[in-house]
Amino acid sequence: MQPVLTSIAFVVFTVATSLLFAAMMSRLLGMGFGLVRRLIAGVIAIALFDPVLNGMGSTITNADVATKLFLGLLGFCVCVLGAMIFLVLAEVLVPTGSLPYPVDLVRGLRGRLARARRYSKITRIAVRHGLGPYLSGRRRTDFELPSGRSRMAAALAVALDEAGVTFVKLGQILSTRRDLLPPEFVAELSRLRDRVTPAPWDQVEAVLAEELGRPVAEVFAEFDREPLAAASIAQVHAATLRSGERVVVKVQRPGIGSVVERDLDIVARLAATLHARTRWGRTLGVRELATGFADAMREELDFRVETANMVAVAAGSHTGVRYPEPHESLSGKRILVMERLDGVSLSQAGPDTPDREGLARTLLDTMLRQVMMDGVFHADPHPGNVLLLADGGLGMIDFGSVGRLDGALREALQRLLLAMDKADTLGVTDALLEVVRRPDEIDQVGLERAVGQFVARHLGAGSAAGVRMFTDLFRIVADFGLSVPPEVAAVFRALATLEGGLTQLSPGFDMVAEARGVATGYVNQSMDADSLRRAAVDELVTLVPMLRRLPRRIERIAGALENGRLSLNIRLFADQRDREHVTGLLHQVLLTALGATAGVMAVILLTADTGTSQLTLPRLCGYSLLIISAVLVLRVLALIFRQER
Repeated sequence: MQPVLTSIAFVVFTVATSLLFAAMMSRLLGMGFGLVRRLIAGVIAIALFDPVLNGMGSTITNADVATKLFLGLLGFCVCVLGAMIFLVLAEVLVPTGSLPYPVDLVRGLRGRLARARRYSKITRIAVRHGLGPYLSGRRRTDFELPSGRSRMAAALAVALDEAGVTFVKLGQILSTRRDLLPPEFVAELSRLRDRVTPAPWDQVEAVLAEELGRPVAEVFAEFDREPLAAASIAQVHAATLRSGERVVVKVQRPGIGSVVERDLDIVARLAATLHARTRWGRTLGVRELATGFADAMREELDFRVETANMVAVAAGSHTGVRYPEPHESLSGKRILVMERLDGVSLSQAGPDTPDREGLARTLLDTMLRQVMMDGVFHADPHPGNVLLLADGGLGMIDFGSVGRLDGALREALQRLLLAMDKADTLGVTDALLEVVRRPDEIDQVGLERAVGQFVARHLGAGSAAGVRMFTDLFRIVADFGLSVPPEVAAVFRALATLEGGLTQLSPGFDMVAEARGVATGYVNQSMDADSLRRAAVDELVTLVPMLRRLPRRIERIAGALENGRLSLNIRLFADQRDREHVTGLLHQVLLTALGATAGVMAVILLTADTGTSQLTLPRLCGYSLLIISAVLVLRVLALIFRQER
């Protein structure tokens, strides 16, 4: 028992002494360090103490008590310097923050294991469905044939469905990109919109009871256990309330939250890798795109957000499209109860639908009005989210993804569309720079030439504008290092998605040509006499206080100029960050000068007194100055390396 207590006491003493040494070194270096580094530095100082004292004692024999005390103090300082050198070298080789803390390391290991299992599962799914040969990136000859593309598209759709909610959502997005994918892929991936494998009823019933706080039978008179549609995040069931009102209930898939978070973590890490290793990744802003995708997915997991979105869209301008009314008292985070609209989705509409072109114009007009006038728009209008109602009208459902534009962005988009309608190259360039985020330096002349070629190709006389116009516009944005804000990207993504539904509703419908006319009409509507009068009144109300103060200020300036008392006050370094930066530089210069001066004086004193082995006053001062010089230099080096990181 006694040896164990002795060992424990020794460990406690060593740790306490190490932390004491570390606190002293952190104070001398002017910065803090992690617990592990402090413990290692303290142990190094303790380990150096005995050999340093023995080495110093062997050089001076028959020393008096004062000399021995000084040697002990000098040895202590040398040990501290050795540990400080370790801290500075550690800051150079392994900067603070570059390695995780032990607790974070354990958590990170768990995360890496979970991601590895997820990677392995996704790879097994791909191989099981025959997609393994395509993972190598080599172009296969069977892909050139329609039958080969159909087989691969079908296998890809099944694999994405099996991989889970995030990859199903990816397939849904890809199914709307007719400009990028062959028609075989669009057709197969479209099945992921509303025909995903449904969750078992017992799991769905558990979610309903938990969210409602009571059994399903107490809220609904009837509840159809077979879903009307099953999508990536939720499935929809028909039901009847106790009041007799027919509703639909959207129920979130059980247990998808953790899966989505893990998949989003994988997406974020892949985006960070592309950003670091590829130029096109940095140009396209893949990290921002991944962040936007993750935010949108997390919003879709909270049906309370969708309820608010539904109310916001319905409160805007109406153009003959109906929106279901939610029952907010029965809705929650994982369920949404709403009015049932009788109809079928556009993807299921038959060829005998009357006035297909008129319905397409109504749908396009609704979307453009939401974007241009209301500022709140449906961001995912694929054919599964647009209903052809029994009365011949249109309805929109699934408001999990909704975009919002502020007034400034709407005005910039209006100017862009107006300039494009007039084929005004300079106007398109100026409006485009208002819509996107521009870098500090930009090739203005090159951008104007690129936009001029874009206008001549797509908007000139005799040219046929199409969806490819959006692709070319985004290529110009990427080539010149511009960045599209997420809310603007959502507009173009929604329009590209809408194009698929319009083509399905009315084959041959020219969305771009129709949109140019409709959008121009909305722009002109916002610039009519009443709108301009209201804008002028608003601007005048803002300017009146300034105009009232302006004569007095002009009079004061003129009087000061006449009397020779006009002066300008310029405040240098008004920003606190500038002052801190300059102060830090001055501190480093001062410490460097002091350290160099102390080092030179130490060398002079030590080399001038070499005739005796006794500890004289000059040698005492020389050793002290050498210690001071080393401390100051190490402090400057530590600050420099910490700032560079």
